Amino acid sequence: MKNLLILFLIIFCANYTISAQNKFDWKEVTNGNYTYKTVNSDPLKTRYYTLKNGFTVILSVNKAEPRLQTMIATKAGSNTDPADHTGLAHYLEHMLFKGTDHYGSLDWQKESPYLDKIDELYEQYNSTKDETARKLIYKNIDSISGVAAKYAIANEYDKMMGMIGAKGTNAFTSTEVTCYVNDIPTNQIDKWLTIESERFRKPIFRLFHTELEAVYEEKNRGLDNDNRKMYETLMAALFQKHNYGQQSTLGTIEHLKNPSLKEIRNYFYKYYVPNNMCMILVGDFNPDEVIEKIDATFGAFQAKEVQQYVSEPEPEITAPIEKTVLGPTDESIEIGYRFPGASTKDANMLQFMDRMFANGTGGLMDLNIVKKQKALQAYTYPQVMKDYSVFVLAGNPKAGQTLDDVKALLLEQVENLKKGNFDEDLIQAVKNNFQKEQQQNNERNGDRANKMLDAFITNVPWNDALSFYDEINSITKNDVMAFANKWMKNNYVVVYKKMGEDKSIIKVQKPPIHEVEVNRNAQSDFVKKITETPTKPITPTFLDFNKDIQKATANGVPVIITPNIDNQLFSLYYYFDFGKNNIKQLPIALEYLKFVGTNKYSAEQISKEFYKLAADFSVNVSERNSYIQLNGLQDNFGKSTELLEHLLANGKTDQITFDEFINDFIKNRDNDKLGKNNILEGLENIAKYGIKNPFNNQYTNEELKKIKAEDIVALLKKLTSYKHKILYYGPSEKVLITKALTVYHKPTLPLKSAPLGNSYTYKKQLKNEVNFANYDMVQSEIDWSRNSSIFNATAIPTIALHNEYFGGGMSGIVFQTIRESKALAYSTYAYYGLAYKTNEPNSISAYVGCQADKMNEAIVGMNELLDSLPYSEKLFSVTKEALKNNFATSRIIKQRVLFTYLDAQRRGINYDVRQKTYQALDKLTFKDILKFHQANYARKPYSISVIANDKKINLADLNKYGKVTTYSLQQIFGY
Repeated sequence: MKNLLILFLIIFCANYTISAQNKFDWKEVTNGNYTYKTVNSDPLKTRYYTLKNGFTVILSVNKAEPRLQTMIATKAGSNTDPADHTGLAHYLEHMLFKGTDHYGSLDWQKESPYLDKIDELYEQYNSTKDETARKLIYKNIDSISGVAAKYAIANEYDKMMGMIGAKGTNAFTSTEVTCYVNDIPTNQIDKWLTIESERFRKPIFRLFHTELEAVYEEKNRGLDNDNRKMYETLMAALFQKHNYGQQSTLGTIEHLKNPSLKEIRNYFYKYYVPNNMCMILVGDFNPDEVIEKIDATFGAFQAKEVQQYVSEPEPEITAPIEKTVLGPTDESIEIGYRFPGASTKDANMLQFMDRMFANGTGGLMDLNIVKKQKALQAYTYPQVMKDYSVFVLAGNPKAGQTLDDVKALLLEQVENLKKGNFDEDLIQAVKNNFQKEQQQNNERNGDRANKMLDAFITNVPWNDALSFYDEINSITKNDVMAFANKWMKNNYVVVYKKMGEDKSIIKVQKPPIHEVEVNRNAQSDFVKKITETPTKPITPTFLDFNKDIQKATANGVPVIITPNIDNQLFSLYYYFDFGKNNIKQLPIALEYLKFVGTNKYSAEQISKEFYKLAADFSVNVSERNSYIQLNGLQDNFGKSTELLEHLLANGKTDQITFDEFINDFIKNRDNDKLGKNNILEGLENIAKYGIKNPFNNQYTNEELKKIKAEDIVALLKKLTSYKHKILYYGPSEKVLITKALTVYHKPTLPLKSAPLGNSYTYKKQLKNEVNFANYDMVQSEIDWSRNSSIFNATAIPTIALHNEYFGGGMSGIVFQTIRESKALAYSTYAYYGLAYKTNEPNSISAYVGCQADKMNEAIVGMNELLDSLPYSEKLFSVTKEALKNNFATSRIIKQRVLFTYLDAQRRGINYDVRQKTYQALDKLTFKDILKFHQANYARKPYSISVIANDKKINLADLNKYGKVTTYSLQQIFGY
C-alpha cells in the first residue's frame, strides 16, 4: 500500500510538472490554407498568423458587442528618425490621412505635377539658409499649394471611416512605434480592409503645408506643457547615447521648420513594409474568415529587409544627475532610474515593484507619504520599452516644503523597500490586485489590443506576456529587496520643476499661409465604390429599462442592478442626487474620507485592509450629484462592503490630521489656479452663470481653517441618512445582492432630503462679450459659449445629427474649415450639449487652441461658421450613414447601463434616446439641421473666453468681438 502511494505521488508530481511547463507553450494549428500559433491557457484565445510576406496578424475574439478594435502598427517611431530630420515619423503619421493616387484627389493626373513641384521647393527650402530667399521659396510653396489644393479632396479617409461607422479614428507616434487605430462595426471589416490596404499602398502627401501648421501647433502645445518638458529632460539625461533621450517624437524646432517630403517618403518605403508591421483585431468576428480577407488585401505587399535601430550601450550612471525645468504650473519633482528592457525578467519585476511603491491604496508611498500627509502627492510609474525601461518616482510639495524635502521622502521609500521595511502581506496583496487587474483589462477590446501591441513592438513573445501573472506569484519579499538593491543606487536622474519663465522656449513661428480649397462636395471614384458596396446590416440593440435594469429595495434604499456576465468583479455605488451646491462641505468631507481612521483601524490600516481584499473605493463630487464607488472581487463583496460601512460609520475625529489636510487642500487649490484648463473652465462658468457661479462658490482660506474635524466626520457619518440610491454592477443575482446589502447597509430611517443649498440662474446672453485671463503660454485658448433653448427630448435626433455634421471629429465642418482649410489650429471642435435635467437650457460650446498670432483669424473663422452652416451633400449623406452605423453597432454595456438610466430619469425620459434618434435619422434632411443652426447658433450673442499671454497678443483686438472684461484668478476661482 505504501509503495502504491509513493508511486501515485511520483506520477502526480510528474504530471503536475509537465502541466505547469506546458501551460504557456505555443502550439500550431492548421485550419484550411492557414496555420496560426496560439498559446495554451490564453484566456483571450489569441491567434498569431504570419503571412508569406512577413506581415504579422494578431486576432482575438470578444463577442461583447458587434464591433472590433483595430490597430495597424509599424516598428518605427522617433528612434528611427534620421538625426537630421527629427520628428519625421510623426509628420508621416499625419500625412497617412491624406489619401493616395486613388482617393483624396479630383484628378490625380492634373494634381501630380503640382505636388512634384512642391516636393522640389521644399528641398530648396530645406537647404537654403538666407531668410530672404527662404521667404520667397515659401511664398512659392504657398502659391502652388493653393493651386494643387483645387484638385484635392480633404478628409476622404475620415469621411470613409465615418461612413462605415468607425469611432476613435486616430493615430499615435512614440519612440518605437507608429500606430493607426479605429473601432469599427463587425459588418464593415471588408470595407475597412479595402480602405486600409489602399491607404498603405501609395500614400500621397497632399495638403502638406496646412498639415505642417497642425504639427507646428502640436509642438507649441508641447512647449506649453510643463509635464512634457519634464519628461523630455528626464529622458535626455537618462539616455545620453540612445535615441530614447536624444530625439523627441515631435522633433526639434529647427527640423520642423525645414521638412523634406522626399525624406518622409523614403522613410515610409523603408519602414512601412509588411515584415516590420502588424495588424491587431479584437472583437466580434470569425477569425477563419477574416484571415483570408486580410491575406487578400495585405498579402501582396512586398517584404524588404529592415535595419533595426541599434544604439551604443548607455554608460553607467555613477552619481545623481540634476536638471531643472521652468514653467507656470505648480512645482514638482521626478526621480528616474534606468532598467533593462521589456524582454528581460527584470521588466516583470519592475512592474511588480511599481505596485509595491504606489498602487493608490496600500503601497509604501500611499501609506508612508500620502496617508501621513508628508507631501501633497507621491506616486510612481514604469515605462517598459524594448531596449531599456525607466522607473520614475514623483511628487509635489506641500506649502512651505521644498522639492529637496520631497526628494528625501521619495528616496526614503526606496530605502524602505531595499531594507524590507514593509509588511509581508503587501507582497500577496499586490499579487491579488494584479489578478483583479487582469480580469478588468480582459473585458475591454482596447486594453487587449494595447497589450498585444506592446508585446509586438518590444519583441516580447505572447506566451511570455501571458505568463507574467503566473510568474509574479512566485515573487518573495527577498526577491523584491534584492532587485531594489541591485538596480536602485545613486544612479538616478532628478528633474526639478520650478515656477518661473522659461526663456529657452523658441516658438515655431507661423509662416504665411492662405486658405486652401477642401472640396467638401466632391467625391473620388474610390470612395464611390466603397459607398456602393453592399453591407449586411446589423440589427441595432437598444436598452429596455424594464429588462436591462433590475430594481429592488434594501432597508428602504432603492437598489438599481445590472448584471456582470463576463467575470467575477463588482462595482457598487452609493449615489446621491445632491452635490456641492447642496452641501458646501461635501467635497471636503469625501476627500477627507481617505485620511480617516476609526475606533478599530488607523487610516493606513484601512488602506491595507482594502488592498488585501483587492478592493478600492473612490469618490466623485460634482455640483449636483455625488457618489462613493467600491470596486473589487465578488468573493470579497461582503468583507469589502462591511469595511466601507465601518469607515463611514465609525470615523474618529483627529483635529491635527484634519488641519494638515486643510493646509494641503489649500495648496492643491492654489496649484489649480496655475493650470490653464482650470482657468478656462472658470471663464466658461462665468459665461454660463455670471460672476456668481458654482465654480467659484468656494470657501476662503480663512473659512477653511475654521472648519472643525468633528463637523466633517459628523457629515460622513450621516451621509447615508440622506436619500440615496445603491447601484450595483456585478455577477451576483438580484436576490442575493439585495440580501447582502440588507445585512451590510443599514441607514437611519426615514431617509432625509438633502439641503436645498445654492441655486444659480442661467445667464441670458444679450450681447457679445469677451472674458479674458492672462497666462504665460505660447498658444491661446479660445472658447465660445452660450445658453440655448430649454431641453426638449424631441429635438435630440436633430441635435445628434447637427453635432456630427458640424463639429464631430475630423470630417466635421469645423475641423475641415479651421484646421484643414485655414490651418489655424491643431485642436478645434463645436458641440451642442444637452441640459443636465428637464426644464433647463441646453448649451453651445466651441473651441480653438491656436498660436497667439493666429487668435484674430481663429475668432473670425469660428464666428463665420457659427453664423453660417456650409452645405455639403456628400458630407451630410456620410454623416447620416455614420450615425446609423454607430447606433446599430454600439452597445451600452456594463456600468454605463446604470448611468444611462439615471441620465434619462433626470431628463424625464423612460427610454433609450438612441432608439428614437436612430428611427428619426432617415427622415431628417439638411434643411432640418440648417433650421436648427439658424435658430440656435446664427447671429446669436456669445461669450468668448480667451486665455493668452497679454504680451503675445494685442488686447485691443478683442474689442472687435465684444466688451472685454479681464478677470483675475481671485474672481475666476473665488479664493
